[in-house]
Amino acid sequence: MGDLIKEWATQVAETELSGTLPQRWAHTQGVAERAVEVGDTLGRDVSLLVAAATLHDVGYAPRLVVTGFHPLDGARFLRDEHQADERLVRLVANHSFALLEAEERELRKELAGEFPLLEEPLLVDALVYCDMTTTPDGDRTTAQDRVAEIRSRYGDDSVVGRFIRRAAPEIFASVERVEAALAAQPR
Repeated sequence: MGDLIKEWATQVAETELSGTLPQRWAHTQGVAERAVEVGDTLGRDVSLLVAAATLHDVGYAPRLVVTGFHPLDGARFLRDEHQADERLVRLVANHSFALLEAEERELRKELAGEFPLLEEPLLVDALVYCDMTTTPDGDRTTAQDRVAEIRSRYGDDSVVGRFIRRAAPEIFASVERVEAALAAQPR
């Protein structure tokens, strides 16, 4: 993996999101920028992280919606239409504690069965960090403010609201682990 996968991921995400969901595309670009920034903590997985960050919300594209659950729809699209790298597809499928939202949607069996969680904690945490420190418009934010924004946008009684309340402690812990890894890097 390298520059080619990052270019491919950008082309796919831009094609699927920029015209129909410009705000989602702006968020995606911001998440990818965060991935470039934190990539040094991962060494050889920088390209994979950037590609996953770029593609994490591709399942929102209207033409890709099948279940209405964007991690699953996006991962299936990447696997079935692009034969994408398995690790990349599994990261997209499971980004930002998607299994917890899958439970709320009664899709956990499908998500976990098709796309098992990657056993690479720092890589998984880094994608959570990138997603949860980026606003819908692509700007930098704190994980606390991002969770509050999601709760406000969807409402606490919605599927997403229930999910984000359950996931918040895990999200904050992931962000803290990445921030600690970043602080430990020599300057």
